Amino acid sequence: MSAKYYTQFILTDADYHGGNEFSGVVELNQPMDQDSDSKDIEAVLARNFDLNKSAVRLVSWSRLH
Repeated sequence: MSAKYYTQFILTDADYHGGNEFSGVVELNQPMDQDSDSKDIEAVLARNFDLNKSAVRLVSWSRLH
């Protein structure tokens, strides 16, 4: 079961300077666990951009119903 989230995040990788803040809907194959913290979410976003976890800084994240 997929889950959709509205997210805002900043990419801190050097390739994204000048256009590094993103927002929008992210759809995952399955919902994140209730006890997931921001580091888990940053890791998912980083994998999507093929970046290291440290290159993503989460601003906000909320599940859409």
